[in-house]
Amino acid sequence: MHLALLLPRIRLSPAAMSSTRSASASRLLVRADLNPVVREVKRESSVSFDISKPEATASVKRKRVKRELELNGEHHKKQFGVVPDIEDFRYEKAKTLTASSKATASSVKVEKKVRVSSVIKVGAPDNWEAVLGGIKSMRLSGEAPVDTKGCEKAGSLLPPKERRFAVLISTMMSSQTKDEVTHAAVERLSENGLLDPDAIVRTDETTLANLIKPVGFYQRKAQFIKEASKICLERFGGDIPDSLNELLALRGVGPKMAHLVMSIAWKNTQGICVDTHVHRISNRLGWVFREGTKQKTTTPEQTRISLEKWLPKDEWEPINPLLVGFGQTICTPLRPKCDNCGINNLCPSAFKESSSPNPKQKKTRSP
Repeated sequence: MHLALLLPRIRLSPAAMSSTRSASASRLLVRADLNPVVREVKRESSVSFDISKPEATASVKRKRVKRELELNGEHHKKQFGVVPDIEDFRYEKAKTLTASSKATASSVKVEKKVRVSSVIKVGAPDNWEAVLGGIKSMRLSGEAPVDTKGCEKAGSLLPPKERRFAVLISTMMSSQTKDEVTHAAVERLSENGLLDPDAIVRTDETTLANLIKPVGFYQRKAQFIKEASKICLERFGGDIPDSLNELLALRGVGPKMAHLVMSIAWKNTQGICVDTHVHRISNRLGWVFREGTKQKTTTPEQTRISLEKWLPKDEWEPINPLLVGFGQTICTPLRPKCDNCGINNLCPSAFKESSSPNPKQKKTRSP
């Protein structure tokens, strides 16, 4: 029979096939020796191509893939000195997780989500009505400075439009300043005919600053007052803004001042005016907490938001002068007079701030 007809019928034995593949691999290594890029392949130990062992076949496939990547220049190279994008960083870390660490990481992520989403709902504090009633009883005497010299007393004898402007100017000066000092500054402006926006615009800043001195930051406040007066003339016909956002747009007017002006000048209470006294006393009474926590608030704005969540709206306006006067007379910043307080049995902070001795008084030793 012709040799060409016999070739298709010839079947190689497994040993022969293994020998043939070994020869092919040898020729491949020789070619690799000619290419310096794939010299690492040549230095590999002798490879068995026994097809009866599947792990050997898998090893060969991995080496072939490695060689192809090196030949095509696609091998991953680390870049140094380049800051990765935050999403890239997260992706790279996710790729390096093992099977066991993936389970741990997923459990940690679930735990974090629960912590963020679990917001502690803060309701009205216990006994708040009794506490508020006790403070009102202690404030009936009206002996606090805010009762006679607060911002709401500014321009009380003036017509409505002029009084609103006087309230705005008094409120702008009240920051970081005692009521007595602010009231005296308002009186000096009134005596010089400067409780009027047009008169203030025509007055130089130096003269204005000297008149309101010793109000805290009087030079800065003189600049803000003059700017606000100009805006009142040009945009509001000599009146003051009648909205919270427009008041906040004035330089030197913060949330506390804006809410106070809206309540006093326009009789439109949109929020609680929280100053240093309201902020301090609300925390001492345990009335306010930071969002989603049981921790004390750290800013007046946090206190305002927390108070407005549970305090009835009809208490929003009177709560400011009530607590301010209480803070000026009994619940003072330093050495609060807990002995004279009528709610010391309900206050969680009562007697916890010890009365420190006056630093000016020298201690005398007994003989």
